[in-house]
Amino acid sequence: MQRSAILAALLKTKIIAIIRLSNAAQVYPTANALLKGEVNAVEVTMGTPNAIEEIRKLAELPNILLGVGSVVNPKTVNEAAEAGAQYIVTPVSKKEVIEEAHRLGKPIFSGALTPKEVLQAYEWGADVVKLFPAETFGLSYFKAIRAPMPYIPMMPTGGVSIENAAEWLKNGAVCLGVGSALINKQLIEDKDFERITELAKNMRNEVDKIEDAI
Repeated sequence: MQRSAILAALLKTKIIAIIRLSNAAQVYPTANALLKGEVNAVEVTMGTPNAIEEIRKLAELPNILLGVGSVVNPKTVNEAAEAGAQYIVTPVSKKEVIEEAHRLGKPIFSGALTPKEVLQAYEWGADVVKLFPAETFGLSYFKAIRAPMPYIPMMPTGGVSIENAAEWLKNGAVCLGVGSALINKQLIEDKDFERITELAKNMRNEVDKIEDAI
């Protein structure tokens, strides 16, 4: 799939579930549970043990939009892409990481927080600027940054929930990076993956309802 097609699919689905776990064995069943709940965009962060190998396993799943997160150098871009990652997500913006992602034909969600960082990431070529951590200053901060730069596609990450997803999308978020609202570590520890699927369905239903109303 070409970079433009991957990006279009991500912007259409609106939800990117962020898997950051301390036990690699939990990654595959968690991702599978999310897919059953119709959340098919899954990001495995590099802070997860054996992240590259887990990405390699997940790449075999049908209909998954598979990304790698917490990327801070071009080497990781290469390793993850070779394993099957279709898009790159970073906590901060680095020009060389953006350039490497594009060289390999992968869209990149590049992390930024301040107005200067947001603009710089966009000017360096980020496909979407990831506002992170979004919960630190909240929706009012997101709106304040978008006001003078509405042309920059932005994805809030951190603090996004089923309850507040509507407000982020109504105020211009092109998609949502969702962590603990979907990746409930206690449920995962208890192997209650049916409940993870239920959370995913609830988030999908809420986002679809919002999209129909906008």
